[in-house]
Amino acid sequence: MLKHTASEGIIKNLSNIPGWRTDRKLVVFESDDWGTIRTSSIEAVDRLTAKGIDFKSLDADRYSYNDTLASVKDLEALFEVLSSVKDSNNHPAVFTAVSLVANPDFNAIRNNGFSQYHYEPFTETLKKYPGCENSFTLWKQGINEGIFIPQFHGREHLNIPAWMHALKNGHPETIEVFNEGMWGYVNKFYDGRMINYQEAFNIHDPDEISLLNEVLEDGLDLFEKIFGYRAKLFVAPNSLFSNKIEEHLALHGITFISQAKLQHIALGYGRTRRVLRFLGMKNKWGQIYLNRNCFFEPGSAERKDWVNSCLNQIKLAFKWNKPALISSHRVNYIGGLNISNRENGLNQLEELLKKIIKLWPDVEFVSSDQLGSLIMDSKK
Repeated sequence: MLKHTASEGIIKNLSNIPGWRTDRKLVVFESDDWGTIRTSSIEAVDRLTAKGIDFKSLDADRYSYNDTLASVKDLEALFEVLSSVKDSNNHPAVFTAVSLVANPDFNAIRNNGFSQYHYEPFTETLKKYPGCENSFTLWKQGINEGIFIPQFHGREHLNIPAWMHALKNGHPETIEVFNEGMWGYVNKFYDGRMINYQEAFNIHDPDEISLLNEVLEDGLDLFEKIFGYRAKLFVAPNSLFSNKIEEHLALHGITFISQAKLQHIALGYGRTRRVLRFLGMKNKWGQIYLNRNCFFEPGSAERKDWVNSCLNQIKLAFKWNKPALISSHRVNYIGGLNISNRENGLNQLEELLKKIIKLWPDVEFVSSDQLGSLIMDSKK
């Protein structure tokens, strides 16, 4: 029998009260970071660590030592697990693959002396990573089978203005990491810019909004070119972004924004503001907010029973007639750097899925955009 821990008590109940409700048992998996590089190799991390560059603060080491581009083997194994269970409509489990469509072109940036930023589509990056050369064939297979549905995380998982500023000004750590074909480390704030390089849509100077809007527009067009459809959902990398980009997102097809219930809005110069975003809430551009209320991160440094913790959160969501939106990052299912990481993540995912359909026989697996459409239709 499922029991709630103290941390999932009063606060968790209260947080599930506001917003859209449904009698249906809807389960959504939102999985971030598909398409981005993160770690080029374990050897690269070890070399950088030996030079005193930090990869181990908070939960960062699990990304540094496990997270990289998804190989053919990673995707085949994930799809096998997702296809192994069927919901009440005989549909398999589905991942909303919150994706980045480009990565920096390190050679081009190096060759111009860090004077100008260049990128390449992630489909080109895949060709450079052993085991990933044919991965995009699997992406298309997952889309066709309805088990792996890409949506928009950004063009890159990278704050281009902050990163290029550091490179142009010769910041030693940033250049060392760049030379290993990466940017994602625990960067110390440089030259007054209080921005993590992973926070793609954070801002230092409010005037950067125009550049970010250009990146969004270009990224959404590239998304359509790669996948053959317009993205409907946006999830900001590392959650933090300026709400001034929402209008531009709306103009270019983004209907749904997945965001924390208490969103941190970037104001510039290291300042943020917190605002409430409850499920089904609509902004002035007509976009609907979605909120994740369950978490499944079996590869996390936090040692706990992730399967039963997530089941408890799903139970709580259903108690308040809410869909269960499960956050589960790509890193949990990647084995290119550490095979045991993939095996652990998939074994626990399979256990979770089997228990979901056993506990709630009337469950329905849906993607984020399907959920968003249900909410939107109910408001007409």
